[in-house]
Amino acid sequence: MPLVRHADARRTTTPNATMTTHASPTQGATTRLAVWSVEMTPGAAGPEHAFDVEQVWTVLDGRATARVDGTDHDLGPGDALVLPAGVPRRIHAVEPFRAVVAAPAGARATPVDGEPVLPPWIA
Repeated sequence: MPLVRHADARRTTTPNATMTTHASPTQGATTRLAVWSVEMTPGAAGPEHAFDVEQVWTVLDGRATARVDGTDHDLGPGDALVLPAGVPRRIHAVEPFRAVVAAPAGARATPVDGEPVLPPWIA
């Protein structure tokens, strides 16, 4: 069984958040599953986008608002948010926010006015 030590986890920082890949096909996983955490500072917000797969976000710490298909959802510790494939979403951190996310590896994100991309934390 592969072990990915915290010190060896892949970290990707964008202007909105830091994603830490805990497992993916390029980092220890032998299945098509990716698991990563997201850390956001208060006021940070990701771009509006949609993924081509379902994602499950579980909030560890903090508070955020998730706009999913035009509807706002307040998120707090212990909440799980199931984001359907193809639905526009945007996460906005109200206070320091941390969540763990699981989704099929290789998923593509499509910004509202852009082309699909493979985020490095899912590869």
